[in-house]
Amino acid sequence: MPAQSTWEHFPHDADIGLIATGPTKADAFRQAALALTAVITDPATVRSIEAVTIHCQAPDDDLLLVDWLNALVFEMATRGMLFGDFDVAIVNDELHATAWGEPVDVERHEPAVEVKGATLTALAVTPTDEGWRVQCVLDV
Repeated sequence: MPAQSTWEHFPHDADIGLIATGPTKADAFRQAALALTAVITDPATVRSIEAVTIHCQAPDDDLLLVDWLNALVFEMATRGMLFGDFDVAIVNDELHATAWGEPVDVERHEPAVEVKGATLTALAVTPTDEGWRVQCVLDV
């Protein structure tokens, strides 16, 4: 049976952790992005109106995950947007992605918290028998 792409949250002191899986590293990173959005609002409520291109490069997969999530946090904060869909490609130490979303609509999105950034706490990008598993803690 092929690996499922999933995400979940876990409590961590005053912050929140995320775990994401996928059959490929890119799928797991996409699920991590959905988990990031889900800390703020239900990703299903975010319409794919505007595309934002994101490029990250890091010396290892762990730091690439942190850079990816922090790039999304930056784009959401500076553009006043939320993202609900992602196209992610990873080749060697580079990530190229498109994030689709829309400006925050407080009434419709009902944002729960502000994510300040991804941290190195509990950080791991790991191959598994079924694909890939990624995790880290988000500072909220």
